Amino acid sequence: MSKKAHKSSLPQITKEYEEEVIQISRVTRVVAGGRRLRFRATVVIGNRKGKIGLGISKAAEVTTAIQKAIVQAKKNLITVPIWKETIPHETKVKFGSAKILLIPAGPGTGIIAGGPVRKILELAGIKNILAKCLGSNNKINNSYAAFKALESLKALPAENNNTQKKPVKTVKETTKS
Repeated sequence: MSKKAHKSSLPQITKEYEEEVIQISRVTRVVAGGRRLRFRATVVIGNRKGKIGLGISKAAEVTTAIQKAIVQAKKNLITVPIWKETIPHETKVKFGSAKILLIPAGPGTGIIAGGPVRKILELAGIKNILAKCLGSNNKINNSYAAFKALESLKALPAENNNTQKKPVKTVKETTKS
């Protein structure tokens, strides 16, 4: 039996969420004996259907920091209202000195955003949007601002067809009598 046939017979584990690393930083802590080096990972997860999460964690090794950040992101999951492959309304949010402006866009526009905001919007499942980062260019603050902006979105009310079914004549006749 060849190796290829053996590998394909194993059950495939499908991931519920896609993961994207936004930033990995080296951070140090000064102690009596010198400096302690650790790694900080910023990770965003999403299912491209309106659920996203953002996590930040530190560890002595990069892989451990990423795994811890993914666990943190799963705890911070939010649902984003998506309307016609874009957001329902415009929003502007400030987090620290980072300001972000999200504007709904028409079909065929695509995601016009930069840096970490683009990754967050892609994993949320939004296909047409305009985004502008103002103020700070700090990746973590911009990520939090984008996350907060998506969290602040309100879904549009469902169209209620019951109100449209009565003809105008019957409404006028009932009000006269």
